[in-house]
Amino acid sequence: MPLSHTDYQTIADKLSPNGQAFIDGKFCNAADGEKFETINPATGQVLASVAHCKEQDIDRAVAAARRVFNAGTWSRAEPEERKDVLLKIAALVREHTDELAVLESLDTGKTITDCLHEIGTEVPAFFQWYGELADKTFGKIAPTGPGALALITKEPAGVAGAVLPWNFPLVMAAWKIAPALAVGCSAVIKPAEQTPLSAIRLAELMQQAGVPDGVINIVPGFGETAGRAIGLHNDIDTVSFTGSTEVGRMFMRYSGDSNLKGVGLEMGGKSPFIVLKDAALNDDLIEHAAMSAFWNGGQNCSANMRQLIAAPLVEEFTGRILDRVKAFQLGDPLNPKTDIGSMITREHKSMVLDYIQSGVDEGARMVTGGASELPGHFIKPTVFRNVTPDMKIAREEIFGPVLGIMPVQSAEEALSIASDTLYGLHATVFTQDIDRAISMARSLPCGTVSVNGFSEGDIKTPFGGYKQSGSLARDNGTEALEQYLQTKTIWIQSKVG
Repeated sequence: MPLSHTDYQTIADKLSPNGQAFIDGKFCNAADGEKFETINPATGQVLASVAHCKEQDIDRAVAAARRVFNAGTWSRAEPEERKDVLLKIAALVREHTDELAVLESLDTGKTITDCLHEIGTEVPAFFQWYGELADKTFGKIAPTGPGALALITKEPAGVAGAVLPWNFPLVMAAWKIAPALAVGCSAVIKPAEQTPLSAIRLAELMQQAGVPDGVINIVPGFGETAGRAIGLHNDIDTVSFTGSTEVGRMFMRYSGDSNLKGVGLEMGGKSPFIVLKDAALNDDLIEHAAMSAFWNGGQNCSANMRQLIAAPLVEEFTGRILDRVKAFQLGDPLNPKTDIGSMITREHKSMVLDYIQSGVDEGARMVTGGASELPGHFIKPTVFRNVTPDMKIAREEIFGPVLGIMPVQSAEEALSIASDTLYGLHATVFTQDIDRAISMARSLPCGTVSVNGFSEGDIKTPFGGYKQSGSLARDNGTEALEQYLQTKTIWIQSKVG
């Protein structure tokens, strides 16, 4: 039976979040004792004082990760052993779903409904899937003559760094940690400074599941301190980063300025939602259109804010979208009836409102939305009409609850506008013409194209971007393993009898 608002508030009242770092199997303060506060963005309440890790702490974490990697405790363990531990992590996350979901909702301002789905379903699924994969990946034998045997093997890269975003804290932790652990890497994880608490709690569950000391280290801190130290560290072999394109550029520079470590990047987006004139304008399409823009308050790198609608459908589409948007409930994230929670910080709310104002100033028509009078960092779901491709709101990533309607005269115009961006993460296309759907999907320069429904795929499908939305690396699917593996050729000469 689902819990009530009161039930979730009771869980919240009983929580005592841990803000310490987790290094070499122990919870600890930063070396210099410095801390920062993490805030509930829906209320302004201080949740915990958190260790502010810096270069010295990253050094300690990397040393522990390198020691255990070289010892082979995890890196050379039987794959079945790693599998069993990852399955135990999945089970423990499921067992503690309500606690973890409430903790994440408090720390992020995300709705409890979203947190329950992500943590109760997606997070354990990632640990289970990669755990099951640990003993099912194989090398190759290259064809040779009888005088040689050529083996192509995959080995763990070594010490992996992961720098996480604030919008999906525990899901993104699972995206990085599960494949890294499955192949035998040790890891140093920096959660976002705005949302560190669920990753710290996860460390405790991973230790309980049997992850050896030193294999996983959680180092909360700021990008300019802990994040930079990870990027520049000469004993980290690979880094996986999810966040803004601006910061992703920094990690490329950090790699060049240090040991040329591998860098996997998943960054920003300006994703289109395309409705062609033959699409069926039904409730399903409208629901996907609304959720593609407003899911997680629009704080999603693949949010489909640019909605390119065939001109004959614009009036009906706009009316139905407005009806759907007006049904969204904004409010207390712990209330299961709430659909949209808070922006992550006061500064982020201000930035999103500046984008909304720029839309008005440049001539777009705001038909609903804007600032909310609720305490905390709330913004009403906002819809613009008459958006043109040259407007700031049509070109830059807003990362907030904003939907812009752009009329198009043809599929060719939709493709041209959709492709005219620095980004290439995601696109959605609605059409009843299968040939047109395939053509659009193949032509759109982005990492994921969803047809007749907004979706990022699932655990089995790789996720990442073209252009300035990402590097060649991918999260999810078997492709995610490549970020944490080295390829080795073993060439064995033999005498032909």
